[in-house]
Amino acid sequence: MIFVTLEHILTHISFSIISVVIIIQLMTFFVHEIPGLSDSLEKGMIATFLSITGLLIIRWIYSGHFPLSNLYESLMFLSWSFAIIHMIPKIWNHQNATFLSAITTPSAIFTQAFATSGLSTEMHQSAILVPALRSHWLMMHVSMMLLSYAALLVGSLFSIAFLVITFRKNLKIVLENQNLLLGSSVVDQMDCLNFTENINKTTSFSSFKNYYKYQLLERLDYWSSRLISIGFTFLTIGILSGAVWANEAWGSYWNWDPKETWAFITWTIYAIYSHTRTTKNWQGPNSAIVASVGFFIIWICYFGVNLLGIGLHSYGSFLLS
Repeated sequence: MIFVTLEHILTHISFSIISVVIIIQLMTFFVHEIPGLSDSLEKGMIATFLSITGLLIIRWIYSGHFPLSNLYESLMFLSWSFAIIHMIPKIWNHQNATFLSAITTPSAIFTQAFATSGLSTEMHQSAILVPALRSHWLMMHVSMMLLSYAALLVGSLFSIAFLVITFRKNLKIVLENQNLLLGSSVVDQMDCLNFTENINKTTSFSSFKNYYKYQLLERLDYWSSRLISIGFTFLTIGILSGAVWANEAWGSYWNWDPKETWAFITWTIYAIYSHTRTTKNWQGPNSAIVASVGFFIIWICYFGVNLLGIGLHSYGSFLLS
């Protein structure tokens, strides 16, 4: 009973802290840089990470198994994963990645809010594992998959932000050129047309005149690539460990179960992304489009398939692996 009470306390603490953190995050966007707020943001995310860590450990102790057996536990682990990603720049000693919190903080709070408030009380309870889940592969497979989802989702959101900023910049250039064309002489029009044609042929970041926007786009592309690379590695490990576990539990490495099929589709999308990063003509907006498609595929794989309640992965109260 004491463990359940401690779990509830840590759940409320972590949710309260991250709620304050996201308020601080909004203030840093709308208020001029305040060093104290930035420090509070970092401390808040560390406190959130520690609270969720304690929550998962306590649940592990009193349930007797690693807390990744149902939707509630997987969502809490996913929120914990977002907090881990938030701290990656600190681990790598990157000073120019404060914008990372603009993605990780809302992701963590929305995930945790859905887990604590959007699910029925029954789904919060830890149940006895079915025989197929009583394996050491549970920790390896499901944790790798959820860590990969977290990294891929954040990386894909950076790609979406990259596309939005790029589109707005290109749209602004086109509108400015149209205004010049309407108000200039024939000679000037020819010059403007040539100028527009040159812009359309330019695909590198150097086409942007605004240096600060160029820097932002460069950082978004950098972190998107790094996080998706990490996520793709975890995803590969997760799928391979899942195949070994499937052979142990069901006697076959691959069954084309709906969850397995969508996991393979997800892996294929990000394999294509990895290939585009090595092809010069496909870097930038083209690779960002592939990552953006992957963002929606992940949600289908992680959550959408389980809503159907079919397949070998349908047990365990929406087991998400």
